[in-house]
Amino acid sequence: MVMLYKQKQKTQRTGQQLKLLIDRADYEGNGIARYQDRITFVSGALPGEQVLVKIIEDKPGFLKARTEQVIQPSPLRIEPFCAHIHQCGGCQLQHLSATAQQQIKQQGIDALLRHQLQLAELPWQPLLSGAAQGYRRKARIGVWFDKKTRNVIVGFRQPANKALTPIAACAVLSPVLTPIFAVLKQVVSALPQPGCITHAEVIDAQGQPFVVVRHTAALTEAQRQAFVAAWPEATWLGEASAGELCYWQTDRASPMYTLADQQLSLSFAPDDFIQVNAQINQQMVNQALAWLAPTADETILDLYAGMGNFSLALAQRAKLVHGVEGLTKMVQQAQHNAQVNDLHNVHFWQADLHLPWGNAEWNRPLYDKVVLDPARAGAEGAIAQIVALKPAQILYVSCNAATFARDSKGLLNAGYQLQKIAGMDMFPHTSHFELMALFSRH
Repeated sequence: MVMLYKQKQKTQRTGQQLKLLIDRADYEGNGIARYQDRITFVSGALPGEQVLVKIIEDKPGFLKARTEQVIQPSPLRIEPFCAHIHQCGGCQLQHLSATAQQQIKQQGIDALLRHQLQLAELPWQPLLSGAAQGYRRKARIGVWFDKKTRNVIVGFRQPANKALTPIAACAVLSPVLTPIFAVLKQVVSALPQPGCITHAEVIDAQGQPFVVVRHTAALTEAQRQAFVAAWPEATWLGEASAGELCYWQTDRASPMYTLADQQLSLSFAPDDFIQVNAQINQQMVNQALAWLAPTADETILDLYAGMGNFSLALAQRAKLVHGVEGLTKMVQQAQHNAQVNDLHNVHFWQADLHLPWGNAEWNRPLYDKVVLDPARAGAEGAIAQIVALKPAQILYVSCNAATFARDSKGLLNAGYQLQKIAGMDMFPHTSHFELMALFSRH
């Protein structure tokens, strides 16, 4: 008789509850424990704590869990300031003070980078930090119409869930934007088709609120004006067609923000990317200028330049600045901002920086220094091409420690040294942590 081998069915632990002792934290502020020789990442847990957790993901080699009950708390644990902390997915670390959050995240990143880059220590500089509440000048507000209850919910997504938690006010959002929750609730509830409003994007542009309403069906003029009447101080926009925004009021200017220390004004479209923390953004630009110390005889390349957040400040001091950005509309906005600020030594191009740069006009070995500020995916396709330009210094601004580590290997292997690195607490109470690093050639 032939005996067939039947592989033993793997035990699926998703949904199980376990008691764990947390050993340490990772760079996103999650607790780390071991269960049957498997690493377990636990959200809402701190080093030294004993916690009851629920497994939410069972992956090969590791588990993910969330804290259900803190049995033995850490001395660092504090009471969250927000009543929505357990229902809202916006903030993950309110059980720590802002200072403790910064320390845990930086310690986790330090361990990750030293391991990945094989460095005994990192040249950490003072961390950039600011207000821990009311700092967020841009956010996406969810809207959901429950057909069964005929109720409109306005708020933020729940942790690891698409469902919305109703929010009346958000402590990390700019106070200028607080009325949005009540206004959306009031106006959307009165629409004949409330389900056509999916979400709204809000911006505090130097104290002027802007609201972009996203809707799946056309709104009449009367319906649009109902939003305006409910909050006339705000500038309202909607989608005339897919991807095309139109203002619902006449004689309203585009949003803008300032870099006060440089006396620069940058205008942008309401759907453009901007740094959500104005205070840290100003500190970040100041630090980039201090570290690079551009002089009047230097030429600088700014990659992933956006609307000119770094480029314009650099152009005030350098001989020449070239900015390269992937989105054409952002390039046009950067060119406009250069003209408005009377800067004629800065030029912008559009290019996908992850692809070969070829014979692009700006791709020449004439740069003394390079700045790059990529998205979370990092700059994997660009690193070798940056190195080929042989700049003396490279300033890397990162919003993802893992991709920064990967890209930094390429710079170190090409002969650059890590001269300085600093954390930037752009998103207090969340798992996010920005980095700025300065690399210099031997």
